[in-house]
Amino acid sequence: MSLQPCDPPRRAGITAVGSLLPEDVLSSDDLQREVTRRSGIALPARTLSLATGIVSRRVAAEGVYASTLAAGAARRALDSAGLDPLDVDLLVFASASRDLVEPATAHIVQAELGSRAHAVDVTNACNSFVNGIDLARSMVLAGRSRRALVVTGETPSRAVRKDPASFAEFRGAFAGYTFGDAGAAVVVEAVERGGILDVDCETHSEHWEVGGIPGGGSRHPRGDAYTYFRGDGHELRGVFEKVGTAVVDRTLHRAGLDWDGFAKVLVHQVTVPYLERFAELTGVPAHKLVVTVPELGNVASASIGVQLDRVFGELAPGERVLFVGLGGGISIMTMVWEKS
Repeated sequence: MSLQPCDPPRRAGITAVGSLLPEDVLSSDDLQREVTRRSGIALPARTLSLATGIVSRRVAAEGVYASTLAAGAARRALDSAGLDPLDVDLLVFASASRDLVEPATAHIVQAELGSRAHAVDVTNACNSFVNGIDLARSMVLAGRSRRALVVTGETPSRAVRKDPASFAEFRGAFAGYTFGDAGAAVVVEAVERGGILDVDCETHSEHWEVGGIPGGGSRHPRGDAYTYFRGDGHELRGVFEKVGTAVVDRTLHRAGLDWDGFAKVLVHQVTVPYLERFAELTGVPAHKLVVTVPELGNVASASIGVQLDRVFGELAPGERVLFVGLGGGISIMTMVWEKS
């Protein structure tokens, strides 16, 4: 499908949402037992759950891929809006995970759905999904797309090292033990009122080496050791704290709102202590947050989409939601959305 220019609308917004969680549940205690069994490293009881606040996470079964979760969430979003896949003219797969290095996973999702849209991938760690929504909004406002489908499928549990050879290797892999899998999707199109009202971001790329999965690119094209997530969670948290809350403060100032002006605040969730620290630094009231991390873990870029799906139906037209994305690299991103 070619993107035919159309008259640019004044507003673009999220009109439908869907999410999908794998069926298999893995508790932190069971994960710790597996790591101990495979590595021989003895850990105090409930180390993972006590350190992270994560009780469980969902993990994709064999034969379930990033594209599988994305396509399943997409079907739910389209069904909720009464749309057919052929009603979409732009498909953005926006995720830290992917099926393959090449081609774009968006094509695999598209083949699964049976749509014929312009299909592209967007990748920016845990901010991928919010970046994808912003790209779709821009394309709609530019008159390049009438209706976009933004999807994510995250399978970071497959990058978890369960057999560290030493305690030092265990520490380097620790951030990965927070991971869970999930898919999410939103429809973005022109709206008469409300919609996405503000987007801001702050990027500090000098910290790109703090954490990530180094394999699969030109630096480390081969080698299983590079396919595991590695990084220092304490260092990453310290970087975000050093960067501070400036982007959130700017967003609130431009919107002319305080926390009472938002029905919900959706923030990327890594661990429970990390979320509590975010609330402490920003002053966001706890009841405004949609807390998923204890039961789902860190589901990477799907985090905000899963949260949005949980509250979308209860939001009234005119209510506003603040998205706060936090991504390795590092980047911080905010988006103000008003339900139409």
